[in-house]
Amino acid sequence: MLDVRDEACVMAAAQAQWTSETAAAVYHSPFNDLLFRAQSVHRQHFDPNRVQLSRLLNIKTGGCPEDCGYCSQSSHHATGLAASKLMDVETIVAEARKAKESGATRYCMGAAWRNPKPRDMDAVVEIVGAVKALGLETCMTLGMLEREQADRLSDAGLDYYNHNIDTSERYYPQVISTRSFDDRLETLEHVRQSGMKVCCGGILGMGESEQDRVDMLVALANLPEPPESVPINMLIPIPGTPLAKSDPIGPIEFVRVVALARIMMPASFVRLSAGRSAMTDEMQALCFFAGANSIFIGDTLLTAGNPEDAADRRLFDRLGLQAL
Repeated sequence: MLDVRDEACVMAAAQAQWTSETAAAVYHSPFNDLLFRAQSVHRQHFDPNRVQLSRLLNIKTGGCPEDCGYCSQSSHHATGLAASKLMDVETIVAEARKAKESGATRYCMGAAWRNPKPRDMDAVVEIVGAVKALGLETCMTLGMLEREQADRLSDAGLDYYNHNIDTSERYYPQVISTRSFDDRLETLEHVRQSGMKVCCGGILGMGESEQDRVDMLVALANLPEPPESVPINMLIPIPGTPLAKSDPIGPIEFVRVVALARIMMPASFVRLSAGRSAMTDEMQALCFFAGANSIFIGDTLLTAGNPEDAADRRLFDRLGLQAL
């Protein structure tokens, strides 16, 4: 059992700026102690047996000019994925309605752009309003944003904007060269200033070190306001991408990152995102115990596979979990 002084240190750290050294010490603590801390923190802020269900739709596929080494939608990679135009509003609303009927409370929409063009913004604003009218929380990921674009999305009623930092600042250039880590942070600042909530996390298993994983979370936790939503992705190796042959992250190491995210950002939703189709039920159960309380449902996640709804229902029944 943890010493009272250990608990005091964790609580104090959660209210102050994290250092790499402090976060690494928590990450490397005995696994049972780490999970106990994470679950204790989780229970102070959330119902431990409820999980938020979100759904993600790719509203514009492929042709992205960015060279993100993990992404099937980059025009730099020979993945065989054809580019498409932006979906029409009616199709998106029909998909959002089905998502709500399946239990989703947040609807996330992604477009493979470096940044939205001025000609795209009217359609995007219309989409936000139409999905919002269904009573769903709305989230979009459209690449980098100018402050004026963030303001328009906020005025349209967009609740969350997703823009992941992907990894640590040190390792970032090994993954992406077409935009900088600071570019990512600038968009996050525009989103925050516009009044929207921030959804921001990263990807594990891209060849980064354990310290890179820790430092990614340090960067997020030390933002002026931590993200309200923190997606933790496990790399899905896509043939034709530079990271297709990356060594996978081990389950225990992945769970450690989830637990550390919960401890460092106690009031944030921590979402199991890409990669759940490669996780056993037991690994997912450990992630939920470590503080993950949000998942994407549906059998497709952008261009990759995701567990089917029936599999998620069976897992929830086994664990006694309910949708938030």
